[in-house]
Amino acid sequence: MSFDLAEKPTRPELFDFHGVSMTHYFTDNWENVQNFQARPDDILIATYPKAGTTWVSYILDLLYFGQTERQTSIPIYDRVPFLELILPSVFTGKDMVDDLPTSPRLIKTHLPVQFVPKSFWEQNCRIVYVARNAKDNMVSFFHFDRMNVVEPEPGDWSNYIHRFMEGKMLFGSWYDHVNGWWKKKQTYSKLHYMFYEDLIEDTGREIDKLCCFLGLSPSVEEKKRVTAGVQFDDMKKDNMANYSTNPVMDFKISPFMRKGKVGDWRNHFTVAQNEQFDEDYKKKMKDATLQFRTEI
Repeated sequence: MSFDLAEKPTRPELFDFHGVSMTHYFTDNWENVQNFQARPDDILIATYPKAGTTWVSYILDLLYFGQTERQTSIPIYDRVPFLELILPSVFTGKDMVDDLPTSPRLIKTHLPVQFVPKSFWEQNCRIVYVARNAKDNMVSFFHFDRMNVVEPEPGDWSNYIHRFMEGKMLFGSWYDHVNGWWKKKQTYSKLHYMFYEDLIEDTGREIDKLCCFLGLSPSVEEKKRVTAGVQFDDMKKDNMANYSTNPVMDFKISPFMRKGKVGDWRNHFTVAQNEQFDEDYKKKMKDATLQFRTEI
């Protein structure tokens, strides 16, 4: 579904929603989202924004449905709808999921774990969570906020760092998000927790782990095809993967797929900002079992 906007949406304000910073584009359809009826074979792809959502969505789409016409004719945001998103009088993500013709349905969310509709747990759905180190995640989010008109104004970089540390970000605190999902993994066996850095380091290995989790056994050739098909530079050029058909994004400011690297934060943080951030990070990341890499 390519959608035309009669008028450009306006940038929203953040507000506190049950303890999490949100905007009306993600809360206006709240009751319907919470009452969403998951099916046992649904697969939920959950991430903090800008942590590799599109990448993993694309991998799963290829694993399940292969190189078919959908890859060249349907944008990834239609193949893997964004459950909680609502653009008033245009569409709701929930309706898009309900209308999906595929089985399994691949569904995207950025919700912190406590906001996930309860039917996903009741139906024992498989969930793939992708986490990315805080510094690179923040840089990517900053550039995304600059170019996406349904995101709050990012302001300048130094303010942005403080907002990030305080959790005044759309979908709340990165720290709460990655920790909340990590904790859930300890009690919910159908949750596969992945790291963006691992995917960059060895995409094939991580696809193997995903297949194992999903109970898929593609042939060596198929696996090679998927791995080759999800290289960042190719996806960046692919209009069905790179969001260039999405009218709320201004590619003149920044592309949706920017660099896809680990360690780009070094080009943004000053020494002082980095020291301050590291100090704050140590206080907030108490769980020694959850470790991130800012270099590979």
